[in-house]
Amino acid sequence: QVQLVESGGGLVQPGGSLRLSCAASGSNFRLDFLTWHRQAPGKQRELVASIDSSGNTNYAASVKGRFTMSRDNAKNTMYLQMTGLKPEDTAVYYCNLVRSTVLQYWGQGTQVTVSS
Repeated sequence: QVQLVESGGGLVQPGGSLRLSCAASGSNFRLDFLTWHRQAPGKQRELVASIDSSGNTNYAASVKGRFTMSRDNAKNTMYLQMTGLKPEDTAVYYCNLVRSTVLQYWGQGTQVTVSS
């Protein structure tokens, strides 16, 4: 059983930065495909960023150039560094570990609020 524990959310002013962390236990982490998603009130959950086992990343157009996803396989932890935050980035952020097409795990979610 894989468990994902997130941390790092909070309240930040527009233009500010936050770093989210997600620690995985019970996983062969270095081989897993990892993603961050977010869900704003009244909206569907959307993919924000992904990283494969080789460290290749992809980003949603809305965050490209502002967010950076990374992984530390030695610590079984994934990160989302967010800079230039905007009010529209306000959402609950979820980390996600994809083991296969039929097996994936989610973190508990962490609130990010961008407001002055």
